[in-house]
Amino acid sequence: MSETLRTNMEKIEALTARLVAAMAHKKAIRPSLQGPGPEFVGKAMGAYWAEMMANPAKVWEQQLEYWGKTLGHAIEAQQALLDGKGALVPEDETPHDPRFANPLWQTHPWFNYLKQQYFISAEAMEKAVDEIEGVDEHDKNRMRYFTRQIVDMMAPTNFLASNPDALEKAIETEGQSLVDGLENMIRDLEKHDGELIVTLSDPDAFKVGENLGTSEGAVVYRNRMFELIQYAPRTKQVHEIPLVIFPPWINKFYILDLRPDNSLIRWITEQGFTLFVVSWVNPDAAYADVGLADYVEEGYLAAISEVKKITAQDRINVVGYCIAGTTLALTLSLLKQRGDESINSATFFTALTDFSDQGEVGVFLDDDFVDGIEAEARETGLMSSLYMSRTFSFLRANDLIYKPAIRAYMMGEAPPAFDLLYWNGDGTNLPGKMAVEYLRGLCQQDEFAGSGAGFPLLGHRLKITDVTVPLCAVACEADHIAAWRSSYRGIRAMGADDKTFILSESGHIAGIVNPPSKKKYGHYTNEDWPEDPETWRADATFHAGTWWFRWGDWLAARSGEKIPARNPGDSEHPVLAPAPGTYVVAQPNT
Repeated sequence: MSETLRTNMEKIEALTARLVAAMAHKKAIRPSLQGPGPEFVGKAMGAYWAEMMANPAKVWEQQLEYWGKTLGHAIEAQQALLDGKGALVPEDETPHDPRFANPLWQTHPWFNYLKQQYFISAEAMEKAVDEIEGVDEHDKNRMRYFTRQIVDMMAPTNFLASNPDALEKAIETEGQSLVDGLENMIRDLEKHDGELIVTLSDPDAFKVGENLGTSEGAVVYRNRMFELIQYAPRTKQVHEIPLVIFPPWINKFYILDLRPDNSLIRWITEQGFTLFVVSWVNPDAAYADVGLADYVEEGYLAAISEVKKITAQDRINVVGYCIAGTTLALTLSLLKQRGDESINSATFFTALTDFSDQGEVGVFLDDDFVDGIEAEARETGLMSSLYMSRTFSFLRANDLIYKPAIRAYMMGEAPPAFDLLYWNGDGTNLPGKMAVEYLRGLCQQDEFAGSGAGFPLLGHRLKITDVTVPLCAVACEADHIAAWRSSYRGIRAMGADDKTFILSESGHIAGIVNPPSKKKYGHYTNEDWPEDPETWRADATFHAGTWWFRWGDWLAARSGEKIPARNPGDSEHPVLAPAPGTYVVAQPNT
C-alpha cells in the first residue's frame, strides 16, 4: 500500500465519524411525505395476489420466464469468465442507457453480467405490473411509477462496488476521489441538517444580481406578497400597452433572466415592450394563513392596478407561468364576473387549468401524499421547498438525483458551474393554506374546469369558461410537470374566441427558455381545435427555431401604437431598489 493510499484511508476513517455526526441532525419526516400510503401498497399487493389466485398459470409463466432468463444468463456469464470473453449480449441487442457508457459494461464479463441482469430484472418487474388486471388506470400508473423508482434506485451504477467509473477513478487517484466524495456528502448533509440533498451546481459560481438576473430595471412597488420590477427600455419607442409577467412562486423569477444571451426578459424589452415582472416573496411561517385569495387580491389585482397607474393605461397584457398561469386564469374569471376589463390579452406558459388528467405529477396528488402535506402545513404553516424540489427531482430521478450523486459522492467531483441547476436548487416555500387549497380544490377536485359549481374564491364561483380575453398558450412537448395535453384541454375549454396554442419542443424550462441564438428547439402550431390533443398534434405544422418571435408578433398586434419609451417608475412610484430586487435574494425565517 502506497503512502498516499494509506493517508487517504486514514482520512476516510476520520471523515466517517463526521458523517455519523452530520446524519444525527436529520429531522424526522412524516412517512406520508416519504412514499405512497399503506392503502395504496395494500391495493397493489391485493391486486397481485388476486391475479395469482385467479390466474396462477399466468403468474407462474412470468416467474418461469424470469428464472429461465436469469439462470441462462448466469451460465453464460460463468462461461464467459472462464473463457475470458467479453460481452454476453451484443450491444445493439440491449437497451440504450447512458448510465452504462463505460466500455467495461460491454467488454468485462462481470460488469456485463451485472448490466444484463439488471435489464432482465427491470423488464420482469415492469411486465408484472403492466399485466396486472382489475386495477384502474390511475392506480396502475402509480404502480408503474413507483416500480420504476425502485428499478432506478437499484441500478448497479448507483453502488461503488459495481460502478466501474468510480472504481477506476479511486484506483487512479489512490483513494483521493473517495475522500473528496465523502467530504462532498458530509458538506451536503451539514448544509441541510442531516437531509441528503445533492448540490447540483457550484454555490460560489453565481450571485443573483451580479451574474444572474442582471437585466436593468427597478423595483417600483412592494407589498407583503411581491415586489414589482419595471425593466428599463432597450428601444427608443415602446408599445403603449404594457406587459406584466407573473412567474411561478414555486421557484424564483430569474429563470427568465439567467444570462443576457438566454434572457426572455431582455428579449422582450428588445422587442419594444414596457415590461413589468412580479417577484414573489419567499414565505415563512408568518404566511401560514395566506391562501389563493391573497395571491389574487394582494398579488395579481394589486400588480395590475399599479401597472395601470404607472403607465396611464386602462388595459394591460399579462403572462402567467406554471402555477402562476393557473392562478392567472382564476383572476381572469374573477375579473369577468366583476365586469372589470383591465386585461387586454393573456398568455399562459406551461399552465394547467384542467386537472382531469394530471400527467406524471399526478402520482403525488392522491390523498396519501396530500394528507401528509396538509398535516405538515397545520404543524409548520408551510409546504417547505424541500418537498417541492424533491418531488420534481424524483420525476427525473436519474438526471436530478442519481447522476449528480454519483458524480459528487463516488467520483469526488465538485458540482459544475451551471446556471440552470443553480436556479433549480434555489427553491421557495409555499404558504400552507395556499398549498392545500391548490392541491385539494384545483388538482384533486378540478373545481375550476370541472362540471361543478366552480372554484370558490373571494365570494365568487370561478369557471374556466369565464376566461374570454384574447389568449395565447405555450405548452412543452416533454413537460413532466404540466403535461401539454392537459394544458391544451384547459385552453380549449376557455371561453375566448381569439386563442392560439403553441407546442414547443423540450420540457418545462428548456421549452420556455429557448432563445433564438441557440437554434435548438422548434415548435408546432395548428389553428384548429379538435377535441383530442393527439389529433391537434398529428395535424400541426412544425416550425424550426424558438416560438418567441411568433409570440412576439402575436403580442405586438395586441399592444397598441408605439410611444416614447418609459423609464421605470414615476413620481408616485419611486425606485425602491435596483432589479432584481430584494425579495429574490432574501432568506425566510424557518
